[in-house]
Amino acid sequence: MKIFGIVGWKNNGKTTLMTRLIRILTERGYSVSTIKHAHHAFDVDQPGKDSHRHREAGAREVLVGSAARWALIHELRDEAEPALDALIPKLAPVDILLIEGFKQHGHMKLEVVLKEGRRDPLIAEKDSNVVALASNDPDLGSPRDLPLLPLDAPEVIADFILRQTGLRQEVTS
Repeated sequence: MKIFGIVGWKNNGKTTLMTRLIRILTERGYSVSTIKHAHHAFDVDQPGKDSHRHREAGAREVLVGSAARWALIHELRDEAEPALDALIPKLAPVDILLIEGFKQHGHMKLEVVLKEGRRDPLIAEKDSNVVALASNDPDLGSPRDLPLLPLDAPEVIADFILRQTGLRQEVTS
């Protein structure tokens, strides 16, 4: 399973790019899964639903299954937040796993920078695992001479990711 990350500061278009990449890659026949880092508490079930009641009663894990999907909810209680390396094996194998966030992890990443959302410093300035930038600012300076990809061309970004992960080789003439 190939792993590639999308990072950037808050409100710089990471999720928008992720959804475009997922669509493009799946339309091209690749199987894709994602992991999204959340910086705050979040809930996947709703108060009043049976699964929520089970969890609130103290269940460590609640699995909800149907003919359309299943979901496993694991309550950490007093445990530490799991590292990315502990979460990846919980997923079924796919062609490519796209990770949104997890800036501190050592996987290959692309940094998303909106001109109107720019925040210094660039993550790429301190993280050698950032292999490219994607931006709507053609004048954005690029540390370490990293490729600067056009944010409004997700097909170009998808091609870059496929080459970087080895899922598609460079065409030579």
